[in-house]
Amino acid sequence: MTTNRRTLLTAAALSPVLATPALHNAYAQAQVRFALDWALQGNHGMWALAEDRGIYRENGLSVRMDRGFGSGDTLVKVASGAYDIGFSDISGAVKFNAENPDKRLVSIYQVFDRTAAAVVTTKRSGITTPQGVAGKRLGAPEGEGSRLLFPAFARAARIDTSGIRWTSMAANLRDTMLMQNQVDAVTGFLFTVYFNLVGIGLPESDILAWPYAENGLDLYGSAIVVRADWLERNQDTAKKFVRSSILGLRALIADPAAGMAALKRREPLFDEALEARRWAMTRDRSILTPNVRAGGFGVLNMDRAQQLVTVNAEAYGIATPPTAASMFSADYLPPAAERAV
Repeated sequence: MTTNRRTLLTAAALSPVLATPALHNAYAQAQVRFALDWALQGNHGMWALAEDRGIYRENGLSVRMDRGFGSGDTLVKVASGAYDIGFSDISGAVKFNAENPDKRLVSIYQVFDRTAAAVVTTKRSGITTPQGVAGKRLGAPEGEGSRLLFPAFARAARIDTSGIRWTSMAANLRDTMLMQNQVDAVTGFLFTVYFNLVGIGLPESDILAWPYAENGLDLYGSAIVVRADWLERNQDTAKKFVRSSILGLRALIADPAAGMAALKRREPLFDEALEARRWAMTRDRSILTPNVRAGGFGVLNMDRAQQLVTVNAEAYGIATPPTAASMFSADYLPPAAERAV
């Protein structure tokens, strides 16, 4: 054996990390705790595919993804440090940031260019237009975002609210109460309420819905949110996570069946057929909007961001709301060429 070969073999034996670059890369991965907004639904396939197809790994990340229990709960968990990153309706952060400036939350990628908040009813209610809810019985959980934003939507859609009677209920009873005619219409996320109604047996032909964003109140929807001080310390990790999310979204758009299968592996009770349809509605109504088709995934318009702050400040009675600049950032998005639709 030559001296050079003996030296190389000895070095390899003493330096296993150098001899196994894959192991070295695993140790270099940034650990991320990621909380969703709710139980697994079709749009969450973008993150399941990011993991299953090695997108996170290729971007130097190791991500633990957990289901959520509502956008408000996710905001609190990210703000508390229990999670590094969350996926949540950004409207809720206006009130949170106003009340907790030391735990300020920031949107670094608007996944939903349009809010999914909507009024949903059935044909038997007799309501045929958004204005038709005047004088009717509306239902939603007390304090839920779509309900709090309804007055702003009503102004934009010219709805007379003087005779509307609200019924409060738990979120899991909203769809049943509508189907049983205990209320005439409900407010909530379009693709949540719509497919919950389908799931409990209401024919689709009987469902009518008017999304706020398509009827005068065009606000941003759910986003990747992080705490501001975490962001300062982990700017590179934030950029990698956003880039991975967009790559995962591209994978989901290209192969929805794979995304549903990835979620099914994580939740055996996951209904792939129904969730594929929920995903298609989410994609077409909240993600691939005209704004995104023109400006790319995550495109940020600060006038729209300010509108969201103003509308929510009014809805929650916030005298001194946070600035849009303190709540939204495009600095962590990939270059425009990587975000083009």
